[in-house]
Amino acid sequence: MPTPRSLAAAVCAAALAAALAACGDQPPRVHELRGAVLDVPPGDPRPLGRADTAFGFGLLSAWCAADPNANIVLSPSSVASSLGMIHQGARGETAAAMARALHLPSGDLLPGLRARTAALRALGDKKTSVRVSDQIWATAGVPTDKNYLARLATGYDAGVKTLDFAGAPEDARKAINAQIKKDTGGKIPELLTKGQVQSDTGWVLTDAVYLKAEWRTRFKEASPDRFTTSDKRVVQAKLMNARSRFGYAHTAGWTAADLPYAGGGLRMTALLPDATAPGCPALTGPLFDRLTGALGTGTDVDVFLPKTDLTSRRELTPLLTRLGMGVAFSGRADLHGISPKADRIQFVQHAATLRVDEKGTEGAAATGGGVSATALPAPVEKIEVVFDRPYVMVVRDAKTGEPLFMARVADPTRQ
Repeated sequence: MPTPRSLAAAVCAAALAAALAACGDQPPRVHELRGAVLDVPPGDPRPLGRADTAFGFGLLSAWCAADPNANIVLSPSSVASSLGMIHQGARGETAAAMARALHLPSGDLLPGLRARTAALRALGDKKTSVRVSDQIWATAGVPTDKNYLARLATGYDAGVKTLDFAGAPEDARKAINAQIKKDTGGKIPELLTKGQVQSDTGWVLTDAVYLKAEWRTRFKEASPDRFTTSDKRVVQAKLMNARSRFGYAHTAGWTAADLPYAGGGLRMTALLPDATAPGCPALTGPLFDRLTGALGTGTDVDVFLPKTDLTSRRELTPLLTRLGMGVAFSGRADLHGISPKADRIQFVQHAATLRVDEKGTEGAAATGGGVSATALPAPVEKIEVVFDRPYVMVVRDAKTGEPLFMARVADPTRQ
């Protein structure tokens, strides 16, 4: 009987089972293969931006439910890219379950994916550094479908590098981690832990995101102030202050302040729940759309935001199963669009960091019901928004809505 092999997606890392008759004792020379780019014109990336936002809030909510007092930072864009690359090879019930969990729009996704990738690549400027890279790592001796490779080259600008997972899984893990470390500016030195890549790993799909951006309006130096944590302790956090004509909206129990970065391509939307709100954020994609659609630009807002330095690492299989993707991790998974030997997803590993200070933001990730809202007119007196209790941050592309990072801050004094 051939042994099962598995696929992995990283920064987000996911593993799949495949069958190999035998493997060599020495790792093969690593080489790269790219599929032919299909003749697909770029489409509209905004539906995928909305999908990734809805997926991100679902994942954030599930994570918070599992660990309600934790600081959480994740990259919806990174996780969605890694899982999206697997979805391109999923079939039947597996494809349908993944599409629902990822909130994917109907129809051919390639035009939108191609535009999304191009938009992410174009985000950087003199004061903003954004790097996004997608890569497939395949074990030597296991065939990968040529049409699948072409779809990934077209939608994700991703190529394939071969490694000997069967004969040298630890060497393969180190090689992948070294590339992730490079792609994230050293912020994530070890995404995959020892023993996570095994001899039955067939593929690892990685997405890495690195961001460094300066505020358009810098904050004043942080000073100590009270912050009530998720477990109702009062701590002394370092709150930064900036006053400007920021975007502002309030509806359905949430206050939103929109803080642009220099260059205008990126912005952080900071979301403060009403004091009576339950512990974990009840945010959804449609509600976020309503809030961001209502943001005015002529409101004089005084923002007090904690200085934070966040790091999260988690294996996401239980959370993704809770979101409805369980079949993809089971023996019933159909991933034969990747390879006839492809089996189930073995693991999904994600790591992310996010630092927010007076100058700007640095982050890395190696991985509803309609509610009406209206923009408020500019008041006679300024509005003050003090983030002195657990809140949510979303760093997003201003044009496409693509969420590069999301965070839920339960206690800003903890890393």
